[in-house]
Amino acid sequence: MDSVVVTGIGLTSAIGENLEANWQNIVALKTGIRLQQPFSELTARPLAMIANQPVELQKLTQLVVFSALQDAGINPPLPDCGVVIGSSRAFIATWEKMAPDIYAHRTTQWGNNWLNSLPHMNAVSVARQIGATGIVLAPMAACATGISALIQAALLIQTGQCVRVIAGAIEAPITRMTITGFAQMGALAKTGAYPFDKHREGLVLGEGGAVFILESAKLAKQRNARIYGKVLGFGSTADAYHSNSPDPEGKMAVAAVKQCLKRSTLEPNDIDYIHAHGTATILNDEVESRIIKHVFTHRPYVSSTKGATGHTIGASGAVGVAFSLLALKNQILPPCVGLRETDFDLNLVYKAHISRIERVMCFSFGFGGTNAVIALGT
Repeated sequence: MDSVVVTGIGLTSAIGENLEANWQNIVALKTGIRLQQPFSELTARPLAMIANQPVELQKLTQLVVFSALQDAGINPPLPDCGVVIGSSRAFIATWEKMAPDIYAHRTTQWGNNWLNSLPHMNAVSVARQIGATGIVLAPMAACATGISALIQAALLIQTGQCVRVIAGAIEAPITRMTITGFAQMGALAKTGAYPFDKHREGLVLGEGGAVFILESAKLAKQRNARIYGKVLGFGSTADAYHSNSPDPEGKMAVAAVKQCLKRSTLEPNDIDYIHAHGTATILNDEVESRIIKHVFTHRPYVSSTKGATGHTIGASGAVGVAFSLLALKNQILPPCVGLRETDFDLNLVYKAHISRIERVMCFSFGFGGTNAVIALGT
């Protein structure tokens, strides 16, 4: 079975429009979180927005996809390229705009445009953008969407269905319904995001996404492509426990980590760095800390970049993978921005520093108990 490698990355978040800007800003401990009020009827909250107004999903997707293609040195049309582009919130902002007109029976202005806002249409638009006429998938797995997309893409290559796949997740979650929903759950922070901090308050919603060009190692070698890293293995499970609370024991999250290790033919002490889900909510960080300590007794480095980018919901795992691959490339550990004081017994990264990194793992644990884990190596 040919190995799967990453040859291109597109990344946009509140701390940078492109890959290099994101890396430079995360290393410098900068954050894109600001107190903002995009909707006059809602109170101001800390948000990680790309611009002064909420970004539009399809425009953001086009930007990130273009960046990934450019980074990989390939140009459309790409008829044989698979497409696996996910989003947890999808076009909810569009539906919020349509709702008042629908209730008032003013539907003529929308016509059939509502069809373009169905959940899978962002992936379809990417296929049109790059001229892909093969497999198109649009995973939705809550906060595990990004890594789930990469798992599906890797499987397409490993099973010989594709030799190249563009995969990742994009999120534009700054909408009235999303903010109100998370607020009613009591999950939102009041001042900022502080993953694994003793005084963490909750999550901060963030815009952004990451898209990757995955190829068979054979194809990458044939075209002499630059390789960021290899997909070593992955794991995916479900808690089947609660709609928004993680299983306090983290049993199936641990199972996902162990699946990933087994498929990667790795032992726990082979992992040098873990990009944690690290949402800065009370429950997530507590349970995740327990999971890491249970499996990884050798104390690998751990950080979460959500203190800088905010929680990009379905895109968060993809964003974490992008930072993990940059860590491998630069041999620098990305810091846990916002962390000042902790009571967790983890080897947390307070400041970026050089370290030998050969194998990393990235976690995503989503609402509803969707768990996805991926291992990457040089």
